[in-house]
Amino acid sequence: MKKKTKDIWVTKSSGEQAQFSKEKLRRSLIKSSAANKDIEYIISEIEKILYQGISTKAIYKKAFKLLRKASRPTAAKYKLKKALMELGPTGFPFERYFAEVLKQEGFSTETGQTIKGQCVTHEIDVIAKKDNKVILTECKFHADTRHKSDVKIPLYIHSRFLDLENQRKKNKNKVKKKYQGWIVTNTRFTGQALKYGACVGLYMLDWNYPENRSLKERIDKASLHPITCLTTLTKNEKRKLLQKMVVLSKDLCQDENALQSIGIKGIRRKRILAEANALCKL
Repeated sequence: MKKKTKDIWVTKSSGEQAQFSKEKLRRSLIKSSAANKDIEYIISEIEKILYQGISTKAIYKKAFKLLRKASRPTAAKYKLKKALMELGPTGFPFERYFAEVLKQEGFSTETGQTIKGQCVTHEIDVIAKKDNKVILTECKFHADTRHKSDVKIPLYIHSRFLDLENQRKKNKNKVKKKYQGWIVTNTRFTGQALKYGACVGLYMLDWNYPENRSLKERIDKASLHPITCLTTLTKNEKRKLLQKMVVLSKDLCQDENALQSIGIKGIRRKRILAEANALCKL
């Protein structure tokens, strides 16, 4: 007897239970630019392994494995969320990555800049400028999807922003610009963190928040893929490239010598560049 997928409940990484959604799985595969025949085949195979309480991780691993057999570039695009987690262990690659997302939205960006406040100096992860708008961004990177940024984060960042604002107001000769403090994380904020951020005027951006303008939505629109998406690179090779601040797949497309700089030559280099170039075109 065929199991009814609508009666299957899955376990998220947070431990929460949710009803299995075939349409949600289909949408995620469509976003990876997979062919229709591959999408339908993967869904049918996933339905065969479903059981009550199956983890979303198990579903993802099965779907990714099947997608990789069908097309490595689409599999690379499909693993975007996991690939962001692999930008660690430091937050520097994530800062560079988010700066690229803002560039796609028309901002000029700088990373790792130090600005003098009224009381102390502050290192700002990403400064973005467009027209009369200036965004001062603090990036909070986590290597575990279960990790949430709590209310202490916006409390701390707001105090820094106020110190910078007080110093800026002292300089009456500066061109008037609209400044805004942002906090972005690759995971999620707690409800209290979001509530406090909204109350004091900070712009809060996480994987699923705000609706329709979340980090996930912005990345999908920008079509930016970190090198950690690539299935032809080993973990060690990805680490070496990140240490050289080669963060995006398009970095490899634009500088083919980057792979040679970490000792990748010959056929392997050609295979990696082929996947990177195909991914850049998706």
